Amino acid sequence: MRVATYNIHRGWGAVGWYRPDRILDVVAELRADVVALQEAQHWLRPGVDMLDGHAMGEVLGLRPLAVAEQPAHLGWRGNVLLVAQHARVLRAPVGLRLGGAEPRGAILVELDLGEGPFRLLATHLSLGSERRRRQARLLLQAMQAGVGPALPTLLLGDLNERREDGGALEVLRPVFGAPPRAPTFPAFRPWLSFDRILGDRTGLVSAVRAHDTPLARRASDHLPLVAEVDLGARRPVLLD
Repeated sequence: MRVATYNIHRGWGAVGWYRPDRILDVVAELRADVVALQEAQHWLRPGVDMLDGHAMGEVLGLRPLAVAEQPAHLGWRGNVLLVAQHARVLRAPVGLRLGGAEPRGAILVELDLGEGPFRLLATHLSLGSERRRRQARLLLQAMQAGVGPALPTLLLGDLNERREDGGALEVLRPVFGAPPRAPTFPAFRPWLSFDRILGDRTGLVSAVRAHDTPLARRASDHLPLVAEVDLGARRPVLLD
């Protein structure tokens, strides 16, 4: 199973042109089963869709998952989650409020794409370090509040964290371990790993790479991050 995360910069290209249509072309290049998008809604017009939901289904074979808190909207606090058409939703998507000056959030959902059930958290964290730490704690609380059996869990999105040994990653490390790193920002010459895909057990996430193509470098100020997921991984990452 292939998953991806992509901050699409509200449809503005790396050089400042508003072209949200190019985002769907980049997503098509990814050939992913699950795609988490950030900055994928108009901040001041949350009820106006930025992306063409019809094209997602007809061209990409993906469908957006509406959250229960805003069923008429495409996404939640800038986050839009796309999944393959055949995906089974085991637990309806829930929108999590993470606070921040520009309101941040996350989408929590449980899915099965034919390889077994798993839990997914898609998010975009704030710029302030201490705020990100608080938001990471809220994500862990939401994950651990789930009912039923413990499921393999993926956390993906723009964590805005440049430190490998501090901030949000330090809070998440006891559950998710040290995440694989692949620079995705800025798109024209990536050297920062703001975008992450984490798994709560060893071997769950592998082959993490930035999707670096000419189109991706123009479409947003971030490159997409892509990973292969093996739901057969069963050993927890838990650290002392």
